[in-house]
Amino acid sequence: MSAQLLDGKALSKTIRDEMKAQFAALADSSGVTPTLAVLRVGDDASVAGYARAIERTCAGAGVAFAARVLAQEASQEAVEAEIAQLNRDPQVHGIMILEPLPDQINGHRLIDHLNPAKDVDGVHPLNAGRLSAQKKPYFVPATPAGAIRLLEEAGVEFKGKHAVIIGRSDIVGKPMALLLLHRHCTVTIAHSRTLDLPGVARSADILCVAIGRAEMVRGDWIKPGAVVVDFGTTYTDDGLKGDCAQDEVAAVAGMMTPVPGGTGPVTNGMLMSNLFDAYRAAIG
Repeated sequence: MSAQLLDGKALSKTIRDEMKAQFAALADSSGVTPTLAVLRVGDDASVAGYARAIERTCAGAGVAFAARVLAQEASQEAVEAEIAQLNRDPQVHGIMILEPLPDQINGHRLIDHLNPAKDVDGVHPLNAGRLSAQKKPYFVPATPAGAIRLLEEAGVEFKGKHAVIIGRSDIVGKPMALLLLHRHCTVTIAHSRTLDLPGVARSADILCVAIGRAEMVRGDWIKPGAVVVDFGTTYTDDGLKGDCAQDEVAAVAGMMTPVPGGTGPVTNGMLMSNLFDAYRAAIG
């Protein structure tokens, strides 16, 4: 068996083109420029690189990009004041807070200060709670939202399937579990302390891995024909690696998302989709 690889690059282009047309139509009719503000604190190279990638995505979708960069030594109060200003600014429709943050900054407190209506990352507790309860409106974190879009485009059947999520983060594992539960999967959330983790993984019809350990999941962890979603992005001496040993897993799985080229490219497209919803709601 050789798994069908789900092409995130192609889907990303489709989403980008969709969003560009929708933004342009609404901007023409309203006269309001859609704007995403991205806040980062300090000079972490990976954060700066991610900000540049978001800026390119915004340019491709016809969205204004507003960078807010605070010094490495900025205080909690200064960062919260910047968020408050962005919350009040009617010309800003979405806000992202990039991580990692300096040690003196409490990221959870920053998130609590976000206006939920501008929280296009879907990290505010109100959005997380509404997602859990399926009470719209809410924003879904872009990475799991993109994975669901990839699976739907591939024709994956969800109803009644056993989905296993390895990883329990607030921005990938937990929302992915909820999205699958809402699609009538039976969901198990596993993690690094789960007993017999390979055995739990082998029970999955849909296996989603977001644990941050390069090539941790091996081919003998996979049920033959399973759908495997690899969220991992670990940079190694051999390049970017996912959480799955790709060649081994592809030999057993029915479908899988490759790394690179799977869930990663779709993430920023789904971010633009969230921004469009925030923009449309803001301008009425």
